[in-house]
Amino acid sequence: MRSSLVAKFVGVKALGMLVALAIVWVSIDFFAVDYFSSMLDRFEVPDKREVLGMFLQTAHRYLVWGGVVGISVALCVGVLFIRMILNPLHQMLGITVEIAKGDFKSRVAILSNDEIGELGRTFNAMADNLERTEQLRKKMVVDVAHELRAPLTNMRGYLEALGDGVVQPDAKVIALLHEETLRLGNLSEDLMRLSVADAAQLTLERKMVDLREFLPHALKLFEVQFAEKDITTDTQIVAGAERIYADVEKLAQIMQNLLHNAWKFTSLEGNVRITVERTKGFVKIVVANTGELIAQGDLLLIFERFYRVDKSSSRERGGAGIGLAIVKDLVEAHGGHVGAESSVGENRIWFELPT
Repeated sequence: MRSSLVAKFVGVKALGMLVALAIVWVSIDFFAVDYFSSMLDRFEVPDKREVLGMFLQTAHRYLVWGGVVGISVALCVGVLFIRMILNPLHQMLGITVEIAKGDFKSRVAILSNDEIGELGRTFNAMADNLERTEQLRKKMVVDVAHELRAPLTNMRGYLEALGDGVVQPDAKVIALLHEETLRLGNLSEDLMRLSVADAAQLTLERKMVDLREFLPHALKLFEVQFAEKDITTDTQIVAGAERIYADVEKLAQIMQNLLHNAWKFTSLEGNVRITVERTKGFVKIVVANTGELIAQGDLLLIFERFYRVDKSSSRERGGAGIGLAIVKDLVEAHGGHVGAESSVGENRIWFELPT
C-alpha cells in the first residue's frame, strides 16, 4: 500500500506539471510568437522568418531543460513531503495490525497540529478506549467467574452433604440454598439489564414527565432502606426545570440505580440530596450523598462496566459494578451526559437530559 500511495501522489504531481508545461509550450507557439513577430515588424528586423525559428527553437530547448529540472526537483521534494504526510498513516496501519492481534500498547507519534496530527490524536484516544475496554472485559470475566464460583461452590457443598446424609434438609439449609440461588439470579438480572441498556436507544418511548411527582415516588421506593440507616432525604427543583421529556421506564431505572448507589455508600445518619436545575438545552439532575469521598482517579472510571470503587467489596455491598454503567447507557440513549464530582463531604453523581 505504501508504494502504491506514493506512486499515486507522484503520478498526480507529475501529470499536473506536464500539463502546466504543455500549456506554456502552446502559449509560446501561439501567443508569444505573435507578439514577437509584431515586435520584429515594428523594428523592421530583416530575415523575420529565420529569427522566429531561432526564437522558437531556443524557447523550446530551454523549456524542455527547465521542465526536466523543475519536475525532477519538485518530484524529489514532493516524495519527501508525501512520505512525511503518510508516515503517521503507516504507523496507524501497523498499530491496527497489532491491535487486531490483541496488543494495545503502541501509539501514533504526534508530530504536527494539522489534520494528520488531529487524526493521530483521535486514533490514540480510540486505542486508549479499546485498551481500557479490553482490560474491563478481562476483569469482567474474572469478576463474573468469581461471582458464580462462590454460590455454586456453596450449593455444591450443601447438595453433596445432603446426598451423603451428612446434613439434614431442614429449613436452615433450604434457606441457605435459596439465598445462593438469589445471588445467582441477581447477577443474571444485572447482566440482562446491561444488555437491555445497550439497546435502549432503539426502544425509547419519550413523553413529558413531571419531576415534582416522579422524584418523590422514586424516593418512596427506598424509604425502608433509608430508614434502616437513618438517612434523611431532600429534594430541590429549580423553577422552570419541573418537566422533562424522557422515557419514564428508563428514567425510573436511572433513578433507581443512582438512589441504590447513594444508599449503599451513605454513612449512618447521612443525607441524600436530589437537586434539579436547568442548563442550556438540558435539565440536570444531581444525586448527592454524604459519606466517604470517591477518589479523583475513580471518578473518571465509575461509569465503566464492572468497575468497583471498593476493589475488596463483596457483591452484597459493592455489586457487580454494573449499575452506573447502565445509567450511562440509558442517559446517552436519550442524548444526554453523565458525570461525577466529589468535594465538601459529599459525592455528587449527575446526569443531563435534553429538553
